[in-house]
Amino acid sequence: MEICGGQTHTLMRYGIDDLLPKGVELVHGPGCPVCVTPLELLDQAVAIASRPEVIFVSNGDMLRVPGSQKDLFQVKAAGGDVRIAYSPMEALELARRHPEREVVFFAVGFETTASANAMSVWQAEREGLKNFSILVSHVLVPPAIRRLLNARQNRVQGFIAPGHVCAVMGYGEYEDLAQKYKMPFVVAGFEPLDLLEGIRMLIVQLEEGRAEVENQYVRSVTRQGNELARVRMDEVFEVADRKWRGLGEIPQSGYALRHSYAAFDAELKFGVSTPHAEEAPDCIAALILQGQKKPVDCAAFGTRCTPDRPLGAPMVSSEGACAAYYRYRRHTVAAAA
Repeated sequence: MEICGGQTHTLMRYGIDDLLPKGVELVHGPGCPVCVTPLELLDQAVAIASRPEVIFVSNGDMLRVPGSQKDLFQVKAAGGDVRIAYSPMEALELARRHPEREVVFFAVGFETTASANAMSVWQAEREGLKNFSILVSHVLVPPAIRRLLNARQNRVQGFIAPGHVCAVMGYGEYEDLAQKYKMPFVVAGFEPLDLLEGIRMLIVQLEEGRAEVENQYVRSVTRQGNELARVRMDEVFEVADRKWRGLGEIPQSGYALRHSYAAFDAELKFGVSTPHAEEAPDCIAALILQGQKKPVDCAAFGTRCTPDRPLGAPMVSSEGACAAYYRYRRHTVAAAA
């Protein structure tokens, strides 16, 4: 199982799974942060973005992810001030330029993006920007892997660990998982040769009966990670329980703002709460995110669910498994239908 959605797209784009021996199967894990953002949080984002005093800033993928009733693009079409940005620092600059407006950044992602989002809050606090806040949806990879390994349906025998996450966090925390579950891990990059070498390293471990953490992505990843980034993240965020779309509530699996930075928590500032929301009944995104099904196993894939009219988040995101299959494997649509 590869965890990172960027790796999934590389595997599909270059047909690496088709090149492997038949005894080696790749399944796709919950490595797309857009895909695992729960419906309830998307509904909160829609509610906040609909307020007239708010400039709501997000990365582009999040705008088309369906909530229970509507998405952020529909809010924008109805007149909401919803903007796309590639960095929280762009949102911070908007807050400086528009002191009369509330600027909210949708802080979505794994550990990779948490460092930049922590820095934006730290900077806002130093500048005394009262009109800047973030809606936090940060999740952590190791607790999700633990949930998958504890599942009765688990059939994963080795993990390609996410390169970008490990560039920030290092790979020391995966060593406990390898030891406890007798599970080999290889930290891999994103180029085709990175992934081929990572798969080979996993197979060698399995054939030799080893269960260790090895680092293929040595040009970007060290065991300790980016220590300066981790210091800033630890100052601004604390580990908290998080709900994952497709996986449910996982204890201590995400970040929340520390009490000392609560003034920058959009959820608290706007007091928005949403009831439990249900997924589309014919969407099997949850099973796909858990590696139990492939996108082409879904009866709606490529017909009732397309990037233009998605039923679930994995068909929207640039890192989603369904989007990867649709983009690079459209010849499988007819067979799936």
